[in-house]
Amino acid sequence: MEFQVKKEANATVVMITGRMDAVTAPQYESSVNELITGGDTIIVVDFDGLDYISSAGLRGLLVTAKLLKAKGGQLRFANVKGTVREVFDISGFGSIFQMDDSVAESLAKLA
Repeated sequence: MEFQVKKEANATVVMITGRMDAVTAPQYESSVNELITGGDTIIVVDFDGLDYISSAGLRGLLVTAKLLKAKGGQLRFANVKGTVREVFDISGFGSIFQMDDSVAESLAKLA
């Protein structure tokens, strides 16, 4: 899994590529926790390059949501598609999280 961060005008965009599973989810959790601890409380996670997500990856996303909620932050997901979207829908995460078709759409809804 690759993890990249870029700052936008009103949010931090986290781009994840590859696989998010039991091996890589702790890296995601640690990296996002550092961002939140550092004051980034408006986050868009871009799943455009994510090929696979496991239950460990879903747990990492829940941890992110809980950390942000405790800080009064916001979280949106962009580009959730293909098999990753199927996992979200089957697990019920599709109804829990705010999902948009693009990063630009997520950013606009946060503004």
